[in-house]
Amino acid sequence: MGTASAVAVAVVFVWLGMVLAISFLEAPLKFRAPNVTLAIGLGIGRIVFRALNIVETCWAAVLVVTLALGLPDVAAGCAVAVAVIALAVQVIAVRPRLSRRSDAVLAGLDAPRSLGHYGYIALEVVKTVALLVAGIALLISA
Repeated sequence: MGTASAVAVAVVFVWLGMVLAISFLEAPLKFRAPNVTLAIGLGIGRIVFRALNIVETCWAAVLVVTLALGLPDVAAGCAVAVAVIALAVQVIAVRPRLSRRSDAVLAGLDAPRSLGHYGYIALEVVKTVALLVAGIALLISA
């Protein structure tokens, strides 16, 4: 396994672990903690997901560079592309809508539940599957 491939495998699985830990554990569990109101949960969520998306964007950039250097097989390249596109849609299209709703809730308004959450979750599932496929494909091709 070359250096670019090793870096790509590590990045894929670290990124996958972060998504699983934050999106599928931290996010739903924080609302079950005692005394966590919707406003507090949203405030924490905004900070956590902003940080996650920044780190994910860095991982995506590292992956694109390492895969360009290492010329992966088609399956790995396609899976990484799907993950990167899902992240881009989340950051560019979905998060701004979610931020507007959380701004309203944090300002004390009674904002209706956003369907954007379901879109974000669906994209998280797509991204999770894509990263898993990418990691497996990279390991097999190494």
